[in-house]
Amino acid sequence: MIGEERKYQAFYTKSTPIVDYMVSKLSMEASDKIFEPCGGDGVFVEAILCENQFAYIDICELNTKSVEVLREKFSTLPNVNIRECDTLLDNELSFNSCFGGIYDKIIANPPYGAWQDYEKRSVLKKMYPELYSKESYGLFLFRCIELLKEDGILSFIIPDTFLNLHMHKALRNHILTKTQIVELVLFPSSFFPGVNFGYANLSIITLKKKNDYKKCIENSFPIINGFTNVEQLNDINQNTLKIYQFTQEIIFKNPDHAFLIAENSNVLKLITQSKFRIGDIADCVTGFYSGNDKRFLQVIRGDLKNGKNYCLVQTETISKDYNNNADILNGIESEQHFIPIVKGGNFKYLKPENWFMNWSKEAVQHYKTDKKGRFQNPKYYFRSGIGVPMISSSSITASLIENKLFDQSIVGIFPKDESLTYYLLAFFNSPTCNKLIRTINPSANNPANYIKKIPVIIPEKPILELINVKIKRIVDALRMTGSYDENEERQVWEVFEGIYKI
Repeated sequence: MIGEERKYQAFYTKSTPIVDYMVSKLSMEASDKIFEPCGGDGVFVEAILCENQFAYIDICELNTKSVEVLREKFSTLPNVNIRECDTLLDNELSFNSCFGGIYDKIIANPPYGAWQDYEKRSVLKKMYPELYSKESYGLFLFRCIELLKEDGILSFIIPDTFLNLHMHKALRNHILTKTQIVELVLFPSSFFPGVNFGYANLSIITLKKKNDYKKCIENSFPIINGFTNVEQLNDINQNTLKIYQFTQEIIFKNPDHAFLIAENSNVLKLITQSKFRIGDIADCVTGFYSGNDKRFLQVIRGDLKNGKNYCLVQTETISKDYNNNADILNGIESEQHFIPIVKGGNFKYLKPENWFMNWSKEAVQHYKTDKKGRFQNPKYYFRSGIGVPMISSSSITASLIENKLFDQSIVGIFPKDESLTYYLLAFFNSPTCNKLIRTINPSANNPANYIKKIPVIIPEKPILELINVKIKRIVDALRMTGSYDENEERQVWEVFEGIYKI
C-alpha cells in the first residue's frame, strides 16, 4: 500500500517570501475569480485573502485530511468554495477547460512525482496523451493553463526539470505557444529547509494565457537565477542576481524547445547551430541489466566501493577468450563463464576490471526471458567504444569499452568511424564537453538522448592526430601504472578550448 506522503507528494509552501512573491505576480483585481488546484493547508488562500478579503476562490484538494484543515479555516467564508476532488480528473474542470477556461488567476505548489496507481495512470495517458503522465506537476500545469481565461495569469512553483528534460517537450511546446511567460525564477530546493523534494532545483513560473500564437512567440521574458537566499525574491533587481532575457521564439527553436541557459553566448550558438552532433557521428545506446545483480554479478575484491554485498569472483571462472567466441551472445558453455562488465563510476579514460557477470548459457537465456532483465542493444555488446556513466558527479567522465559488456548505468558511445574513438574519449573527459552537456541538461544525469545532442567539431587531421597521440599515452600510462601525466591532459583541454572557442 502506498503511504500518503508518496501518494500525494504534498510539500506545503511554508516560505513567506515565496508566497508573497507568487501572490504579487498575480496582479490581482477585485473582480478576479481565483483557483487553487491543490489547496494543501491553504497558505496561498490566506495570503490572497489578506490582500482582497472578498476574492472569489475555488479550492480543489484530493487529500481528505487537508480538506478538513481547509474547511476549518475557510468554511465560514461565502466567497471560498472547497471541493474534495482530483484536479486532474474532475469532470467539472474538464468541462470548463473545454470552453476556454473560467479563471482569472491560478496559483499553486502542485505535487511533485506523486504516485499514480496504474489504473489512474492509464486514464491520465488517455486524457493527456502527449504529456509525461508519471510526473504530476506537468499535468497540473497543463490542466491549469487550460482552465485560465484569455489573459488570465498563473503562478506555479515546480521543479526546474520541465525546462530541459526530453519527456517534457510537449509541455514546453504548450507553454511557448499558448501562453506568454511573464517571469521565470530559478533557485535551489534548499530554500525549503528540512524537506527532501528529490529535486536539486525549483522554479517559479508566472505566465499569461494567450491564444494568439504570434503574440506568444514574440513575447520577451526574463529568466532569473543566482539566488543565495530566499529573501532576494523581494528584490529581483539586485546586482547579485543573474538575469537573462529571451524571446519565446528563441526557446521554441532550440532542440526539443529546451530552455538553454548559459552566460557564454558561444555555448548557446554551438548547441543550436552546430552542423554535427554526437548522434550524427556515433550510436549512443544504453546497456545490459541482469534483472538480479546480487545473483549474477560478482566482484574482484570485497573492499571495492559498493562491492561488499556481492560474491567474490573466482579467478578460474573468468573467461580469457570470450571475444573469440562467435556465439557469445548466447553465452559460454565452459566453467570459465564470468566476463568483465563496464559499470558506472567516475573513472576517466580506462576503468579497472572489477566487476564480472555470469555469462553461462543458462544465465544468458534467463536474461533474455526474465521480465526484470534487459538484454537491450545486444549488437553493441563486446564492441570497442566509449562508456559515459548515466550519473556523474560535478563533471562528465568517459572511459573505453574495450570489447566488453556494459551495463545500463552506462551510455555506450560507438563512433561510426572508429578512428574517432580516442578523439571522442578525450572530448568527453574535457571541461568543454561538460559546459555543453550541462547547458543541454543541467542535472547530473547523462541519458543517451542528451548525449546525442552535444555539438561536435572534428578538427583538421594534424590536430586530430595530436589529440590521439596524447590520449593513447594517457591510456597506456593508466594501463601500466594506474596514473597519468595531468599536464598532458591539460594540454588536450586547451586544444579543445581552441577548437570550440567556449
